[in-house]
Amino acid sequence: MLPFVIGVVIIVIGLAVSIGLHEIGHLVPAKLFGVKVTQYMIGFGPTVWSRRKGETEYGVKAIPLGGYIAMIGMFPPAKGQQVHEDSTGFFRGLVQDARDSSMESITPGDEERAFYRLPVWKRIVVMFGGPFMNLVLAVALFAVLLMGFGVTQPSTTVGSVSACALPATSERQTCESGDPAAPGAAAGIEPGDRIVSVDGQKITSWNESTAIIRDHAEEPIELVVVRDGKQVTLEVTPMLSERYATDEKGQVVTDASGDPVTVQAGFVGISPASETVQQPVTAVLPAVGEQITGVAGIIVNLPQRMVDVWNAAFGTEERDPNGPISVVGVGRVAGEIASLDEIPLASKAAGLLGILASLNIALFVFNLIPLLPLDGGHIAGALWEAIRRGFAKLFRRPDPGPVDLAKLMPLTFGVVVVLGAMSALLIYADIVKPVTLL
Repeated sequence: MLPFVIGVVIIVIGLAVSIGLHEIGHLVPAKLFGVKVTQYMIGFGPTVWSRRKGETEYGVKAIPLGGYIAMIGMFPPAKGQQVHEDSTGFFRGLVQDARDSSMESITPGDEERAFYRLPVWKRIVVMFGGPFMNLVLAVALFAVLLMGFGVTQPSTTVGSVSACALPATSERQTCESGDPAAPGAAAGIEPGDRIVSVDGQKITSWNESTAIIRDHAEEPIELVVVRDGKQVTLEVTPMLSERYATDEKGQVVTDASGDPVTVQAGFVGISPASETVQQPVTAVLPAVGEQITGVAGIIVNLPQRMVDVWNAAFGTEERDPNGPISVVGVGRVAGEIASLDEIPLASKAAGLLGILASLNIALFVFNLIPLLPLDGGHIAGALWEAIRRGFAKLFRRPDPGPVDLAKLMPLTFGVVVVLGAMSALLIYADIVKPVTLL
């Protein structure tokens, strides 16, 4: 139980640090550009601790699920309107309340330090600073993970040799009488053999040997291995068997419905031993790019994925291990990694580091969604303002002024409600039917 708790605590602390750095990414450029920042807070809810330094209150709140900085003058006043006017209707009230709150945050003498008065490019820098910090942190964590701990991957050494040949789609894992003998065992291949060449072609990766074997069904081929320091030449005839189709990276290919595609291919019945290989610095950014693409794909397909989560939480379907999970689910996975007795300490540390790196990628991508109250919504508003002003200047029209993002408060309210509902569903699913490693 103690290792489980330690794993959860590490992730909670790591998440808090990630959130804190995200807000620093907003805070530093805001102060550099002269915007008055009244609060820097990690968390939401009641304040647990705070201290004022200069004009800014720095503190920690009770619920560590986010953070914020409070800048004065987030929204411009409506044209021709400087004081509160009576508003009717719930949504109109949201717009007016946002404007009133923004104007009330500006104390006399600080009018020029309002956020909305910044040039467009400075507002974009301030709002992009938060996600950018998460990206930088993710790159640093992936660098440590890939270059320091390394990546576990198949080696060219044979890890196991099957006694019989079973179709890839078979649910059986053990041999029974009547099952055909596997060609690898019949050819004399042994665990520990390191494959040097297949069919005269030098082998540098397991996928290379697999590709050759799959293409030579029912054809005798020469297999050269190193055994006890000496080269041994064997002859093996791959049998034609139903196998899963794979791509150039050795990953199983799926069809439009997500089911694995099967093909008739050569089969020998050997599997690789794994080895941990430290990666070069050139592997870091591609790995980060793949993570960003993966998270973006989850977000694009989020409606369907949330339906799947609902069906799993309230039905009999299993949770998708690659689907969205809440902070509760992340903590649970981290706890399970820390409590596994079968893996060494270094692997546990790498697993927890990978979770934190992925969390920062998720924070980077999610916050760039162009919807308020997310950072991407403010960036989109600033870009739209630049476009409007550019067209006005091009056609010699009057400057249209700042974009009134306060008008989007009804949409913002809807986004908050939807995000809250999704978070509640994910937390419930992570409690009643969690994604588990065990």
